[in-house]
Amino acid sequence: MTGTEKLLALEGLTKAYPGVVANDDVSFSIAPGRVHALLGENGAGKSTLVKMIYGLVRPDRGRMLLRGAPYEPHTPHDARNAGVAMVFQHFSLFEALDVAENVALGMENPPSQRQLSRRIREVSEEYGLPLDPTRRVGELSAGERQRVEIIRCLLQDPKLLIMDEPTSVLTPQEVDILFETLRKLSEEGTAILYISHKLEEIRALCESATILRLGKVVANCDPREKSARELAELMVGQTLHTPTRESTAEGDVALELSGLSVASSNPFGTSLKDVSVSVRAGEVLGVGGVAGNGQDELLAALSGECLAAPDAVKLKGRSVGQLGPNARRRLGLLAAPEERLGHAAAPDMSLTENALLTGAIRENLVSNGFLKWGSARSFAEIVIERFDVRTPGPEHAARSLSGGNLQKFVIGREILQRPEVLVVNQPTWGVDASAAAAIRQALLDLAAEGAAVIVISQDLDELMEISDRFAALNEGRLSPPRPAKGLTVDEIGLMMGGAHDMEVAHHGAA
Repeated sequence: MTGTEKLLALEGLTKAYPGVVANDDVSFSIAPGRVHALLGENGAGKSTLVKMIYGLVRPDRGRMLLRGAPYEPHTPHDARNAGVAMVFQHFSLFEALDVAENVALGMENPPSQRQLSRRIREVSEEYGLPLDPTRRVGELSAGERQRVEIIRCLLQDPKLLIMDEPTSVLTPQEVDILFETLRKLSEEGTAILYISHKLEEIRALCESATILRLGKVVANCDPREKSARELAELMVGQTLHTPTRESTAEGDVALELSGLSVASSNPFGTSLKDVSVSVRAGEVLGVGGVAGNGQDELLAALSGECLAAPDAVKLKGRSVGQLGPNARRRLGLLAAPEERLGHAAAPDMSLTENALLTGAIRENLVSNGFLKWGSARSFAEIVIERFDVRTPGPEHAARSLSGGNLQKFVIGREILQRPEVLVVNQPTWGVDASAAAAIRQALLDLAAEGAAVIVISQDLDELMEISDRFAALNEGRLSPPRPAKGLTVDEIGLMMGGAHDMEVAHHGAA
């Protein structure tokens, strides 16, 4: 095959919604066997574009050609029949079913369970993504769940595979395995459209890139010939800000966990086991780990959604383990969970209502049992302005925002309430480089003002950039924290893998 061949060509695709043009005359093409990146900041139009390719959205104008013939998918079923498959950022799996049953649900005409199980084993082994078709999905790690989604696509023998933020829940080792799989698919002639905010990954994997800004194509390039910073600046159209922090002396212990053990409320979750750590005012503690090792449970135990022994959680020396979220918020312990829609924000409520949900106490948005709607709207407007949330206004529903813009709203809403202690889980997940830098800067500024900040994240680069100390969660246990400065990738990997005793001995010897 020559590089001039086109598998998929987009010509002048345009899609508008009330108040915004999501895609404006977008044109580019993907050749067979190429790994093509689609880049852009949050709200640039990437999601709308791939939804049109996959049959979830119809374009207002323009056309698509697949192997030179008109391509007009009305549904994902049409797209799959034409050889287009997609692995979404958010998994669509049933935890109570096994791997084979989940794969069958995504197939038009699934074979018998025995035949399907055999095919899953064969294909997963062939592409270096081994899976046991009899295992229940609820028992799988995030990386293994992604394998289920990928194998489900590969069984359709796709000619074009769309990957949306595929490495956001993977360890560095799992990323390497995924990249080997994608390179093998590419060598076999499968075209891959790859969406990610991790620009070093784009440079390592992709051979070509289309960059969107405000719905328009602003550049086509070979990302291997650009630095990550150059790619980021093409996406945002301005010089990228690098987070900085003023040197400040750490204060007294703000939050102390002593032997915190909490059973997970999720039957497929991970219980916390004897977690002990202290965080001082002005300090940023980074907590890393592979997804599913107790991150959600740790945030719930700190926010007050899950109660613990009274003395297991102390806020400025006061036992708060038996206090609920509102009581902890009143005392200055605030939290922002990982799941944006449904946990951090109510999807169908407006941004004003969502500002009220967590800001009522500290922003004085209730008086004598009556809601102060004017004050709540003003608070939402301040969050929108200060954190550059792209939305027509605070009356719009949370679900109308792109993922990155909703993340900026959620994080900004908590930071602007001036917490004494702030706990955030995945603060920049799915957020573009510019917005990620702004969120990290806001967290550093909060620490500089004297707050204790705990950042739970699977982005190791992020943790190394902003943390004073680093600890790892593994099967519900927290490793002893170590200074983040000077930690190597190998040492971090050992800590994430549960080699806590080894790390303590190593650190002590050092």
